Amino acid sequence: MAVWSLFRYRNSDGSSKDWAVRSNSDGSITTRWGKTANRLPGVSNRYGVQQRDIERQKQAKGYVWVGLVDIDVNGNVRFPDKPLPVTQSQPLGRQAITNQTSPVTVDKLYWHVDCRAGHATLLDMGIALRRWLGDLEAWSQAQCLTASDWSGWQRLNDASLGEEAFDLSGQIHREHGALPWLWLMALKHAAFPGVSVGIATESGRDVSADLKAEADVLALFDTDIEVLRPLAESLGLLKPRLNLALAMVDQTDHWF
Repeated sequence: MAVWSLFRYRNSDGSSKDWAVRSNSDGSITTRWGKTANRLPGVSNRYGVQQRDIERQKQAKGYVWVGLVDIDVNGNVRFPDKPLPVTQSQPLGRQAITNQTSPVTVDKLYWHVDCRAGHATLLDMGIALRRWLGDLEAWSQAQCLTASDWSGWQRLNDASLGEEAFDLSGQIHREHGALPWLWLMALKHAAFPGVSVGIATESGRDVSADLKAEADVLALFDTDIEVLRPLAESLGLLKPRLNLALAMVDQTDHWF
C-alpha cells in the first residue's frame, strides 16, 4: 500500500465525501475520491501540478485534512496501525464480527493548521497562541509536570510571527501529553477568520472543540475534565462554574 493524504468535506445534511492524494516517483499526482467509506472508487492521474497546490484548492472548497492513510490498488482505505476494514465482499466470520463490534480506541491525533488570514488576524492569533501557552506552562508547573517535547510548539509559534500564509501538520502522541491538544483546541474554538484547524483520530473522526464530547481523547492522555477544568476555563474551552457561596458573600441581607 502507498501513503496518501486524506481530506474530508462535510455536507449540510450530515453526509460527507473524501478525497485523497499522493505524489508519485515519476512526478505525477494520483487522486482518489468517493463518499466517506472504507473504499474510494474514483481515481485519476495528473501531471504538471504540485500536491501542495492541489491540496490548497481542495481546502479552499471546504475540505478538511483528516490524516495519512494507506490505500491499495483497489481503493481500500486503511489508517496506520489499523486492521483492514470489513467489507461486504469478505465472509462475515468470527473475526469479521469481532472487528465490527470491538471498541475503537484513540492511539494518536493528527492535526493540521491552514492559515490564509490577513496580517491583522495573524497578529491577533499569534498573541492568543502565546497567551494560551503561558496558561499551559503555569498549569503544568503547578502540576509538577515535565515539559512536553512536542515539536508543534515552536513550529506554530514561529509561523504565527511571520507575515505570510502557512500550512502546518503533524501528530500528537500519548507521550506528548494533553497540553498540545488543548492548545490546538483553543485555536480551533477561537475560529479566527481565514484559519482552518483540523484535529482527527486515526479512524478519521474529526475531533471537535467541545471538550465534554471527547471522552476517548481524554482517555488517551489518562485525564478527565475535572482535572483539566481550571486550565480549560482559562483557555475558553469550558464556561467557568458559578461559585454560589462566593457569590452570596457580597449580598446585603435585607431581612428585618
